[in-house]
Amino acid sequence: MALLHASHCRSGVLVHGWDDDLVVDQPAMMLRTDELARAVDGQLLTGRSDVALDGLSIDSRRIVRGDFFLAIRGDRFDGHDFVDEAVRKGAAGLIVSNRSAVPSATPAGSDLTVIVVRDTTTALQAIARRVRRRSGTRVVAITGSVGKTTTKELAAAFIATKYRVVRNAGNLNNHIGLPLSLLELRCKPDVAVVELGMNHSGEIRMLVDIAEPNVRVWTNVAEVHSAFFASIDAIANAKAEVLEGACPDDHLVANADDPLVMARIDHFPGTITTFGFSDSADVRVSAVDDAGLNGVRAMVETPGGSGGFRSMLIGVGNVANALAAIGIALQFQIPMDEMLRVLATFEPPSGRGAVIRLSDGVTVVDDSYNSNPTALKQALVSLGRGVGHRRRVAVLGEMLELGARSQSLHYVCGQLAAESGFDHIVTVGGVDVMALASAAKAAGLAADAVTTCATSEEAADIVSRLVEKDDLVLVKGSRGTRTDVVVDRLKADWA
Repeated sequence: MALLHASHCRSGVLVHGWDDDLVVDQPAMMLRTDELARAVDGQLLTGRSDVALDGLSIDSRRIVRGDFFLAIRGDRFDGHDFVDEAVRKGAAGLIVSNRSAVPSATPAGSDLTVIVVRDTTTALQAIARRVRRRSGTRVVAITGSVGKTTTKELAAAFIATKYRVVRNAGNLNNHIGLPLSLLELRCKPDVAVVELGMNHSGEIRMLVDIAEPNVRVWTNVAEVHSAFFASIDAIANAKAEVLEGACPDDHLVANADDPLVMARIDHFPGTITTFGFSDSADVRVSAVDDAGLNGVRAMVETPGGSGGFRSMLIGVGNVANALAAIGIALQFQIPMDEMLRVLATFEPPSGRGAVIRLSDGVTVVDDSYNSNPTALKQALVSLGRGVGHRRRVAVLGEMLELGARSQSLHYVCGQLAAESGFDHIVTVGGVDVMALASAAKAAGLAADAVTTCATSEEAADIVSRLVEKDDLVLVKGSRGTRTDVVVDRLKADWA
């Protein structure tokens, strides 16, 4: 049974930079069971104290012989239910909080190592903190409402032109995903670039306490996860936890254009680099040319040099992400010409604005990984008035966790979709996204140009019949609406 992810950093592991030619053999950090037991404040119930940890997994399906299996309790699962499976697959050790899971899993005469802890999630975090401290790796931690992943990927790409870099995969950015990512520091990379996610106050504080970042990055504040906060100021206060525990040697990269960010950084004890479109920003752009599907061109000025900024990433929101990444990479003395070279060929992560060119001139912008009002507005403006396509179709999934203002936020986006020049809108979800559909019609779209669907499967059928030669299709929605189903259908129909 799977939970999340396995971390294997074995002796002689290959540590990859962004480029395939940046591959280095690096001996892995060794952790013994006695050290593990101390780190997690646990009891070594069975087994020897000098067994070396070879790999750690919270996913029994991915156990490799010699791994330790850590039985996480989640909202919808309990890893203790899969201890037997882990042992059958050759787990050398178990970290559990439920002793009753152990006897049935321990074969007669086995030298299986068992460490009992109060809470296995806390134990995972403690192990990650120990690895982080011993690694000597410089850690970059990125938070913000919008653009964390693209900023992370770009920053890692820039820094990897000079250093060995690891970064957390996908959105492994919460109280379980971040510790799993930090276990990769057993390979002792030069730099780790990670993102910190949250939907409640106190989460960023906890993640910062685990990661102990040398460089902290705050991209912006927007109405994301607002169902869990009383106001946008409360969201900003929660994001500001990224500043806590910093020392004079730490560095902050912050958005000069976001007043909610700038109002909270005055007392940061370390040095600060700002980025944005403002003339006062340390890393700034001018003469921005948003060419829709053809990306963005601009001039960039930084304390480390200036140059022509060219990116295939869509929209001015991604300009801000690139500026943040440049601000990060400057802390590692990456030359500007190297960053601009990487930026010019950088492709977005899957589902985050990838441009897919299909047959008969059909083009899909796959932004199906997630959605929020700020990012959706940016995509609508950038793509709605683009030239070179016969029609523009927007497939828009419901934006989740927006709280009491959800319908009004959807309504504003619906107005903008119509005003930006989209010819057809297909919505996916419930009552809140129906407000988007209503607003689009109120703003001038004909009733037969707006279709509402309860599910992405239904939307895929409709869009499959709707799309014609030379159409542009934007697909964007929160993960819970699964709008990637629409993208997959279009790829199959127009291969």
